[in-house]
Amino acid sequence: MSAKPPTTWYELKPQAGFPDRRFVLKATLGGAALVSTLSVSEAQTPAVLLDGYTPVYFTADEWAFIRAACARLIPSEGDGPGAIEAQVPVFIDRQMAGDFGNAADWYMIGPHDPSADQRLGFQSPLTPAQIYREGIAAVDAWCKTEKGKIFVELDPPAQDDVLDQLHSGKHQLKPELRDFFSLLLQNTREGFFADPMYGGNYKMAGWKHVGFPGARGSFLEWANTTDVAYPLGPVSIAGDRG
Repeated sequence: MSAKPPTTWYELKPQAGFPDRRFVLKATLGGAALVSTLSVSEAQTPAVLLDGYTPVYFTADEWAFIRAACARLIPSEGDGPGAIEAQVPVFIDRQMAGDFGNAADWYMIGPHDPSADQRLGFQSPLTPAQIYREGIAAVDAWCKTEKGKIFVELDPPAQDDVLDQLHSGKHQLKPELRDFFSLLLQNTREGFFADPMYGGNYKMAGWKHVGFPGARGSFLEWANTTDVAYPLGPVSIAGDRG
């Protein structure tokens, strides 16, 4: 392992030829070395799959926002697959349509104090799915006012600026929506690394990228190996092999 990484992706500095948002992965993995075995043909396939996917929860405009935002948080440029190649937007859509999005196992009975100190935990009366819906609308309205276009119509540097402002608190949403960006970032990471059965991590792209074995039955002989690419490829819960 390398030295302890910064606490957030925002604090990590870009390297030459290496997009800032790629550091979402390095922050998530605690600075571990990244190993990519995804082929070019595999990386190009999901764009078509996303175009043919019908969202379960998001509207067409919301779906466009999610695709654009995920593409900036983990970009396709760089040393491995991005959020689009891993079908992260599909994962997020299915999560919002399911128990997580509906806060099915969360305590959601009031009183709520959305303006309370964030260290007191989640305080919004809205479910994650509602936060996404209202958060996307609020961000698009702000982008339209401040930048003349909604988020998806902005160029990548302008989109990065919007995400930076949301993360840093320079642009604050109303208290009920203040968890919007943290949810988006959390779910993007999860969609990149979760088992493919949940819709993301297409063809185990995320696992291949970091050399993670997945649900392989035995990994003992490689558990303490460092600086060597894992040679066998991952296995999903369903038994698919990468």
